[in-house]
Amino acid sequence: MGKLKKIRFQTLLLTYAWLLATTGVILLSIAGVYYFSQPHLAIFGADNQKEVPSAEGSTGLHSDETTAQGVQTVVESEDARPVIVAEFLERHDSPMQPYDYYGRRLVEIADTYNLDFRLLPAIAMRESNLCKNTHSDAPHNCLGFGIHSEGTLDFESYEAGFERAAKEIRAYYVDQGRITTEMVGEKYAASPTWADGVNQFMAEMRYDDRQLGKELKEDDTNVLEFAQ
Repeated sequence: MGKLKKIRFQTLLLTYAWLLATTGVILLSIAGVYYFSQPHLAIFGADNQKEVPSAEGSTGLHSDETTAQGVQTVVESEDARPVIVAEFLERHDSPMQPYDYYGRRLVEIADTYNLDFRLLPAIAMRESNLCKNTHSDAPHNCLGFGIHSEGTLDFESYEAGFERAAKEIRAYYVDQGRITTEMVGEKYAASPTWADGVNQFMAEMRYDDRQLGKELKEDDTNVLEFAQ
């Protein structure tokens, strides 16, 4: 009887240990699924994978993983770039609608002239509040391009205005070595704070968040940083 009791005790002990191990594995699996299902807003760049807390200000135009992870997916998939530009337009109530269409078009124009996809929308925000405050004689000139004492340059569409500006920024700024916002601003605008505003709006698109754009803007952004 003593030997039988010993066998039964060992059997119960092994069963208890197996139940504990199984429960632990299940709990770890649940914790892992929960963690990786949570959205993480990430800084994107060549080397940094650091996560930063999300702040208020993002519109949430889409609810899929691309939007939830913010600009992190710009590096992983270029398809995220139009979403970020579209959200930027919507967040600031731009008349450039539909937002998804202009998000795609502005990225296409940037790619055509090998510019950072954020540069043109940021300049438009700095110059005209994303086309809300254009010159009365130039309703499609959102970038303050070609406005001087001799007359005001207008375009047949928003797209045409962005296309012309991108072409000339590439030819007469970037190709001549002006590859930062400060360098571009020295020639593009008379205001000494022009580059600071453009830096802020480019940072806003970097983090897909208005408040983080203000808090984490760079002093002098490279206008080719995310050129394709």
